[in-house]
Parts: sequence; structure tokens; C-alpha cells
Amino acid sequence: MNSCMNACPVGARTHHPEQHRSPHEENHTRMTAKHHGYALLAAIAAFVVGVSAAIYVSVASRDGAGSGSRSAGNTVAVGPGPGNAAPVSTGVWVGAWAAAPAGGEPGTDTDGMAGRTVRNVVHTGVGGTSARITLSNLYGSGPLSVTHATLAVAAADDSAAADPATLRRLTFGGSTTVVVPAGGQAVSDAVAVAVPHDADILVSTYSPTSAGPVTYHPRARQTSYVAAGESTEDVTGATFTSTSLYWRYLTALDVLSNEADGTVVAFGDSITDGVTSTAGENRRWPDVLAGRLRTALTTGGSADGDIPRYGVVNAGISGNRVLVDDPLRGASGLHRFDRDVLDRTNVKAVVIDLGINDILRDPNPAGPQAIVAGLRTLVDRAHARGVRVVGATLTPFRGHRGYTDARERVRQSVNAAIRAGDLFDEVVDFDKALRDPYDPRSLRSEYDSGDHLHPSDRGYRTMARTLDLSELAGPAAPARL
Repeated sequence: MNSCMNACPVGARTHHPEQHRSPHEENHTRMTAKHHGYALLAAIAAFVVGVSAAIYVSVASRDGAGSGSRSAGNTVAVGPGPGNAAPVSTGVWVGAWAAAPAGGEPGTDTDGMAGRTVRNVVHTGVGGTSARITLSNLYGSGPLSVTHATLAVAAADDSAAADPATLRRLTFGGSTTVVVPAGGQAVSDAVAVAVPHDADILVSTYSPTSAGPVTYHPRARQTSYVAAGESTEDVTGATFTSTSLYWRYLTALDVLSNEADGTVVAFGDSITDGVTSTAGENRRWPDVLAGRLRTALTTGGSADGDIPRYGVVNAGISGNRVLVDDPLRGASGLHRFDRDVLDRTNVKAVVIDLGINDILRDPNPAGPQAIVAGLRTLVDRAHARGVRVVGATLTPFRGHRGYTDARERVRQSVNAAIRAGDLFDEVVDFDKALRDPYDPRSLRSEYDSGDHLHPSDRGYRTMARTLDLSELAGPAAPARL
């Protein structure tokens, strides 16, 4: 085995429950500077592994289960595999990236991704010295067999090529093969690798057979890649001749980090998903929030008060609602909250921006009382797990094809309940930040992507800057009895 492939696995668990675009010059310049340091980072990580090789410790199983346990009725444990230990290291496990599974990919019912390698490109909010992934077969109709999987730091932006020194073969319970049951998910063993923050990471999986519909996230705003045959260890990227605007199977990347002490989850719909942000630029509001947290800590954070050391992960699904399931737009907020928020690694806080589709997507829209009651249920469940909740007001949409005066009244009523102060631990007023002061029912023109509902890049940036970072810190309110 090539030395760059050496991995240090820890305990794993298995759980039930295409379009290229040219790289932007500014990204190329930024990432060129970054990647000069990757080889040095990898060498440092390798040195640490060598020094620590004689001292091993098993990582406790709770490290992968967030602040609480996975849903007990949907869990199958996988026992430790051979050599299922990792060198002693400092730091804590936190979320570096995530995406919520939204449904089964159309057209994949029969063949799935059988006989092909999927290379997902994801962007980190925080860095670390070890990494692990979560694969989901939530919408598959049969077992998903993954016989090869790798992780590597990308050699450049918008590229399928990997930095060879960072390529790691992934295992699951000590084995290079994992079978993920229909409706389930699997967490890999950890591998020692220097993962930089604000960097693209390549996660490649090969499946020889079909599991039915491919569990995917359709609005990735990021180019990923597909190769015919098994190409998980191709560092050149030459075999990846097809592109994809989806994330497939992969739902989380966690890192063992000294940069963060916990994870904050952005939970919402297309506005959180960032569907109108510039593709490949990582300009969704949760991306900007992650950058703010890193910058504030680096500069001392004096302007923002007590700044928490958190990684930020995105659990937005376009079209998602609080109350109603949709086969094309994911389970309702009520039904996916545990999986997409509470079961994330080391979650400390959640920002909830959800409810506009309950108003827009139903011919007989839910009234404000039902939406507020649904949000209150989410808050109660978060508090029961000790998770702090920041709630966001719903942003304007006059001019959008779904706008009516009756729907506007519902939005205003929901926002009044949110601003009243007895629903969430803290409130971030996205409505006030984005609305036109001369027409509060509409987005300001510079914050409007053009459809009068979704923000522009500038709008997303304003959303992230509106949130008081110190409000993410601190304990959750006591659970209501």
C-alpha cells in the first residue's frame, strides 16, 4: 500500500432510520495560496502519527452521535474491526460540512450509480487533523454496497484532481467494504489527515451494484464528478469525465479539530440551501457565517463579544416545510429535525429559518398558529437535548409568483410571534435586514436575486452579518414540562 494511503480507523457505526463551469480567477488565486501549505500540513500530520504510533486509544462511540444518541429504533451497531484504534490526539469532533438528504434522485430507480465512482466535492467550514464521513441510503430501495471509498484534499478549486499526499482510503469497522441498509446510514472510521478550513475536499465512493434510487441533495451549487468503473484512488481526476450538480450519498464530513468546540446547524429551506448563490463560490449565508466565526476568533472577536468556537453545517432543503412532508423536497422539519440537527456531531446550537414554504406551497396555506406551533415543537425538542435555538424571521416575497395579500398577513403574524421573544432563545431578524424600507413587503433590490423571494449573494452576506455571533453561545433554555 502506498504510504499516503495509510489510515488510522476508529470505531464505526451503521444506522438504519451532471455542467462544468470555469474556475473564477479570484478563487484560483486564493486556493493556489492555500494549497502551497497543504503538503506541509500533511507532513506535520504524518509526523504526529509516527510519534504517537505506540499509543492508541479507541474513540468513544458517542463522538459520532452528536449531543445525543441516534434514533434507537433505526440503529444497528457495528462492532470494532481489526486495528480499530487511532493515535491519541487533541481536539474534539465537530461538523466541517453537511447536507441534508432530500430524496431519491430521479432516473436512478433501476441502476442507481452501479459500476460508477461518485466524487463529491464539499467545502469545509473548519479544519482538523482527522476526518470521517457519513453515507446515507435513506431513499434507497435495497442495500447499498460500497466497496471502495477515499477522501482527499482537492488539488484546486472546481477540480476532480486530488493532492496525492492527502489521499486516504476509508474503512468502516476496519473493512474497506460497507453495506448500508435501505433507509440507513453508515459512519466511516476516522483517518489521520490534515484537513484545512475553507478548502474543497473530495470524497469518492464506488458501488458495484444498484441500491435503487440514489439518496441525494439536488441543489448543491457545487460541481461534483462521476467516473465509469472504480476510480476512487485516481488523483489526476482524468477518469472523471462526467459532472454533476448534486451531492450523492454523502451527508456529513466531521473533523477532529482544535479550531472548534462544537457545531451549529443552519436548518431551513431554499434560502438556507442557498439556491440562488453563485455556484462554486460558497456564498450561502451559512458559509459566510462560518467565515465570520473564524475571522472573529482570529482577530480576538472584541466587536462581537463572547464568540463561540463553532463549525457551521448546512441542513437546508429547497422547498422544505415545517409541517408537511414532500417526496421531492424532503421530510418536513418536524420529521427530519432529529436526523439533520440533533444527531449532528457535537451540536451546540441551531439557527431555524423555516416556514415560508408552509405559506407559499399550499393552495390552502397553513395559518400562523399551526406554523408557530410546529416551530415551538422543534424548540422543545432542541431544548430537551440541551441545544440552543436561534430563530429567524421570515423574509419578504412580494413580487414572487406565489404572493398574495392573505399570505403576507400570515407571514407578518408568524414574524410577530417570533419577535415576541418567548419562542426562541434568541431572534435574528432576517426580515428587517433584507426588506425594502419603502415597501416592507418586498426585498431591497440589491438583496433580491431577481425572483423576489431568494436573496442575491449580497443578500446572503447580509443575513450572515445580521446574526450576533455571541447569541450562538450559552445554554439552552430549560425544557418545558
